[in-house]
Amino acid sequence: MHKESTSRFVERRSFLRSAIGACGLIPAIPSLLQLKGILSESLTKEERDRMSPAEVIQELKNGNERFRAGKLASRDYLAEQRATAKGQYPAAVVLGCIDSRVPAEIVFDVGIGDTFNARVAGNVANDDILGSMEFACGVSGAKVVLVLGHTACGAIKGAIDDVVLGNLTGLLARIKPAISATKYEGEKSSKNYDYVDAVARTNVALTLDHIRQRSQVLSELERKGSVKMIGAMYQLSSGTVDFVG
Repeated sequence: MHKESTSRFVERRSFLRSAIGACGLIPAIPSLLQLKGILSESLTKEERDRMSPAEVIQELKNGNERFRAGKLASRDYLAEQRATAKGQYPAAVVLGCIDSRVPAEIVFDVGIGDTFNARVAGNVANDDILGSMEFACGVSGAKVVLVLGHTACGAIKGAIDDVVLGNLTGLLARIKPAISATKYEGEKSSKNYDYVDAVARTNVALTLDHIRQRSQVLSELERKGSVKMIGAMYQLSSGTVDFVG
């Protein structure tokens, strides 16, 4: 393989391969399949299992850096679809908001089979979400639980404004504890974006607390070091994901 072709291959590697290679866990020379032109690969069980939760988090950060720099990895989604048709080995489960501007797979630059993704307005965790996370980590072996909030969140604004609308009313009730728990000096209004974002950050922290309190499975996995639970805030204006906790 020519040097230029090798360089293009390195740029096309899928989620976590750079970290694994840096740890000396995969050969530096492309495999036979890679030499044959299969350049887009999904995460294998062996690769995922060798990663620590901290390494998974670092790769999510690296992916967000690529997203912000406009240097997303080139992917063959059909190849990833075929590679994962009979099995999947995601490294993380992301609980994000339903907001159309925060697609986790894109802002973290990951491919098919790399992350489990749950989305609900306000990134809150109900029993079904908790059960899904327990499946992701306790059964499928994901290493990270990430609660991803974002700025200018409409669900947060709705909770602040006491919106009443069908089933949405009950959902927003899950967010309201974050309002009373947020210490803020200034206008406490949904029109004050700084306040909205402060409540959103508190909501991420409280959701993490809720997960730990309500899921013995996940809290035990975290206690053992098999799983790391962490929060983050996505900045709509810059595309930056700020990790917290």
